[in-house]
Amino acid sequence: METNPNLGPDTEIPDSEIIALQALGWVLQDQDRAERLLALTGLDPRELRSGLEDPTMLASLLGFLANHEPDLLACADAIGVAPAQLAAAAQHLNSPGDFYE
Repeated sequence: METNPNLGPDTEIPDSEIIALQALGWVLQDQDRAERLLALTGLDPRELRSGLEDPTMLASLLGFLANHEPDLLACADAIGVAPAQLAAAAQHLNSPGDFYE
């Protein structure tokens, strides 16, 4: 986890979500790739926008990249992470996590 100094010292932002959102930004920069994302995931632009905080939707985006290695490698290079980090982020977002009361 990473602490964002703009949000205060106790606010943490999961790295996996940041990586997924950066990857989404990269995907959307290319119209053909963005259209392929929508076609393969069955999402429409409205659903995509409303799901930006949904870990499952973000994991699906990373899965979309993982299923096409050239895009996975290009995205990882463009956002400055290792391809394995994209896969790890998807796994983390797919994990239900531990909840404590």
